[in-house]
Amino acid sequence: MSDVVSIVRLFEGLPHGFDVIRAEAAAEGVRNMTVLATEFGAADDPFRDPGALFAAFVAGELAGVGGVTVETGLNEPAMRMRRLYVRPALRRGGVARALAGAMMQQGFQAAPLLVLNAAASAAAPPFWEAMGFERMDWPGVTHALRLQADDPSRD
Repeated sequence: MSDVVSIVRLFEGLPHGFDVIRAEAAAEGVRNMTVLATEFGAADDPFRDPGALFAAFVAGELAGVGGVTVETGLNEPAMRMRRLYVRPALRRGGVARALAGAMMQQGFQAAPLLVLNAAASAAAPPFWEAMGFERMDWPGVTHALRLQADDPSRD
């Protein structure tokens, strides 16, 4: 794919075309988009600042979504990468990498540790490991990435 991937942070409402993503995810047996539809904008929305939800667009079409939320299950400040999904027809074109980059940047602005659970998909562990995450065996966490002390993205 040679199209540019545009990333937009969502503040109010899911973007136009989300119903297509949700249907495609469901057809693949992926339920995280249905869960996202109930979470985003709810009274206890986990994507509120310092969390965030991002949408990726390719040629004006919604290509994927992904977010980051505060992780409360650890003994140190951390953010959790969650709800990353890219439409099947738009995979392998940098959409997931662009979304993950935005998610990671937002997460590292809030905490020095990012965690995730990549158990739901065989493709997820290699993807996150290519993004720098290491395998972990923590309850509910399969991968983590710690911000290095000299990393300028923390400024």
